[in-house]
Amino acid sequence: MAVGVDVAATAGAVGVIVTWTSVMRVLVIPRGRSSALSRVVDRIVDATFQLAARRVHDYQRRDQLLAAQAPAYLLLLLATWLAAFLVAFTLLLWPWHPAFGGAAREAASSMFTLGFDATATPAPTILDVLAAATGLVVVALQIAYLPTLYAAFNRRETEVTMLASRAGSPPWGPELLARTRYGTRARTDDLPDYYALWERWAADVAESHTNYPVLTRFRSPQSHTSWLVGLLAVLDSAALLLALCPSRDGIEPRLCLRMGFTALQQIGLVLGLRVEGDPDPDLPLLLPYADYLAGVQRMTATGFPIERSAEEAWPHFRGWRANYERVAYDIARLTDAVPALWSGPRRWPAAPVTTVRPPNRIARDAR
Repeated sequence: MAVGVDVAATAGAVGVIVTWTSVMRVLVIPRGRSSALSRVVDRIVDATFQLAARRVHDYQRRDQLLAAQAPAYLLLLLATWLAAFLVAFTLLLWPWHPAFGGAAREAASSMFTLGFDATATPAPTILDVLAAATGLVVVALQIAYLPTLYAAFNRRETEVTMLASRAGSPPWGPELLARTRYGTRARTDDLPDYYALWERWAADVAESHTNYPVLTRFRSPQSHTSWLVGLLAVLDSAALLLALCPSRDGIEPRLCLRMGFTALQQIGLVLGLRVEGDPDPDLPLLLPYADYLAGVQRMTATGFPIERSAEEAWPHFRGWRANYERVAYDIARLTDAVPALWSGPRRWPAAPVTTVRPPNRIARDAR
């Protein structure tokens, strides 16, 4: 019996180390590395929500259901850490108790600082202090973790929300360029600054979403908006601009594209997706050619000036989109983003949500 208790105590010590490693990697170390424990919790939560969402056919109701996935993951992860520490300290205290239940009672009393049970000998007292410190520190770290998450979420969503007026809802790359022709004059002169803004936005998202991967599961407040679909729309618009209008081949859309697909590749690696570091630009796109033609037609219908025909521009567009298409589609599928145009398939059968354009609010007699 003594040998079995010693083995259990050793397992408890290993359990404390493993669990603390998970806590440090998720909450403390600023590096895009998840722990095995956090990945298991994420898979359990994801499978549970997918099972529940499979029966919901309306997208808006499905989106409302999936909006609770990220908070559920955070709560279950905290509960898993506390449960793992409780079991580990119970195994460590077991040698000083005749029964496992007594050790569990003392471990729970210490971890949650209730103080109703303790063993008045040096070794268990040290373990009680460590258990109490562990419970307090883990809860405090999780509480301190939330403001960081929501600050990054708010920064991300500001530009995503503003994108609706430029690219519709859900956003679509051709729509972004088409809407520059509305009004009394074109607004293409502000596109370089806009792409520079989204280059910085993509860098911020790359930094925050690789350090805190749970942010990829935080959904936008509106059901038809998404950080991923928004970034995809901006990248598609930049690729279309460079492919169709060679005279507009400035540094800003190129840098936006570079930072955008770099961010997607980094986030994809953290999420455990298969990411090609240097995609072959000659591979066929997943986007059908007919859908590409429809996007170009949307631009030309508003009078957007193009310098190449759609057929001539296709190889150039294909070369740009090959850098980010597959990883963007994989992330969209994994995170169940809104099924917007040009954003790939989802884990459930879903037709693409057509982009809704803001209505004209000018009075009829002033138009």
